[in-house]
Amino acid sequence: MTDSAGFPELPWSTVEHYLGERQAASYRLSPPAAERAVWYEIADGGQAISLQVELARHQQPPRSSLPAVTIDQVHREGTRMARIHTVQVTLMRDFHDLLIAVADRVVTGDRDLGQAFKETVHAWRELLNRPRGLGAERRIGLHGELAVLRAVARTHGWAEAVDAWTGPKAEQHDFGLPSFDLEVKTTASEERRHTIHGIRQLTETPGRPLWFASLQLTRGGLGGRSLGESVASVLRDTRAAHRIASTRLEGALASCGWSESEPDDERWNLRTEPLVVPADRLPRLTDSMLPSGVREHVSWIDYRIHVDHLSPAPGSPVDLTDFRLP
Repeated sequence: MTDSAGFPELPWSTVEHYLGERQAASYRLSPPAAERAVWYEIADGGQAISLQVELARHQQPPRSSLPAVTIDQVHREGTRMARIHTVQVTLMRDFHDLLIAVADRVVTGDRDLGQAFKETVHAWRELLNRPRGLGAERRIGLHGELAVLRAVARTHGWAEAVDAWTGPKAEQHDFGLPSFDLEVKTTASEERRHTIHGIRQLTETPGRPLWFASLQLTRGGLGGRSLGESVASVLRDTRAAHRIASTRLEGALASCGWSESEPDDERWNLRTEPLVVPADRLPRLTDSMLPSGVREHVSWIDYRIHVDHLSPAPGSPVDLTDFRLP
């Protein structure tokens, strides 16, 4: 069964009904004209569910990296199929979600079964093993954004600066000020190398110039600033200037994943002066660079840029003189 967009769709409530009735059932999850047939099987007796994916002529079933999951070969109406199943009855509800995720990658992502299974397992492991709170890269990035927030507040005041900080809201750019947008990237490497998330992160909003600030940090020892100290300093200054803005800032920090209970033993200093340039001077990817036949089917691109060759541009709309960590 697939929906109108071609996505495999088989709710657990349907599967649970047949398991409860101890009835066998088969659901085709791939369109009739698909290159590979994909079937969801509910075994008679209510003791097992499985996913069956048609194999190419010389293709063998992939190997399972999960002890509780087996992939073997069966025949279905004369066609060789790879079958993913488990004998762990108590895991069937979660196993159902795994099967649908694998089927989705096969049917809509044009993956072969080995790729689909590997990608699904990897994604689940990344989700389950990811530590709570901020990772190292995000902590460094937050430190840089707070330093820029402080610089913006010197010119525009804390209330406007906090409203302008859109990074915690996962907007396209980190700051949206009255007449321009600003994207901030912070790195702890010796070179100005930054990861760009998405093909639109360095693309201007129509009618608004976009500027880019590159910050470099280095470990500062006893003379450096921890992220916790910078957070406390910014909150203290905001509370003194505008109580409502400080409440919004506390919410923004929580949205970022910041918590006072996190370990906070890394101390940082600025390595170099900030580099601020218009986005159109950057080595960047934009929508217009993708062929029309590709643009509609590419949803996300991450890439790294090196900007050591650039010099600060005149006319920067944000004043980063006397720039320091809060």
